[in-house]
Amino acid sequence: MTGSDNFDFARREILLRRIGHEILLQSGDSTSRVLPVKKIAGNEYQISFESAFTFQPEFLVNTTQRLLAQDPLASDYIVNVLNCANASVAYGFAISKNKKDDIVACKGRRQPIACYMINIKFKPAGIITAKNGYLLGGLLVLAFVGFIFLRPVKPRKDLPEPDSEHTGIFTLGSMSFDAETRKLMINGKTIDLTRTETRVLSIFALSPNETIERSRLQKEIWEDEGVIVGRSLDMFISKLRKKLELDPNINIVVIRGKGYKLEISS
Repeated sequence: MTGSDNFDFARREILLRRIGHEILLQSGDSTSRVLPVKKIAGNEYQISFESAFTFQPEFLVNTTQRLLAQDPLASDYIVNVLNCANASVAYGFAISKNKKDDIVACKGRRQPIACYMINIKFKPAGIITAKNGYLLGGLLVLAFVGFIFLRPVKPRKDLPEPDSEHTGIFTLGSMSFDAETRKLMINGKTIDLTRTETRVLSIFALSPNETIERSRLQKEIWEDEGVIVGRSLDMFISKLRKKLELDPNINIVVIRGKGYKLEISS
């Protein structure tokens, strides 16, 4: 191997094997093997096992976060536990450098004994080697200066414009949605939204009571980040529904075979 990047990637594979090892121990299996870690795509790895086992989602989440905190390249990643028989997703979660964008659900439900594979996909880290440290610092400074000067004249692409006056405020039933500050307000109560939740709700707010295709939501929200995972959208929709529950006249409904609709009844 040459270069520090290769060393870090080799170290990552050992950390992934350690995740598999601790999952087996937690399930009561101290004898069967964790099979060799496979690199199935540029930034995606697969942990597989010799024998069937059960796992506690909360333990999987905590163990993965604890061990991958030792990986300097692993700030954002998505974990999917697949059934060996049909590659369906038994459990999944996403971890982000910005903790507000973490997606972790159903941690208390122990999974049945079965054959599982764990796929972990990392977001590309960009320039990370020590020898490029000075270059990275210079690029960050240039990027910051460029942002300051370009922001007033170039509208941001990732959030749609809310109205002709560009106020960033939507009225959704009895709620107010401020896309700029990422907040929902109702009866004096304020609910914070994550960056991704804000992007999803902005698309719905521009077309209330209209069906938004699932493929469009995935493309507009995740394509620029280079990662599109089907279940990520479902988890964000679920979290957004809970934050809209304070107004019973607002709901995000599934349009089977097409996508979703933000229903606002009068």
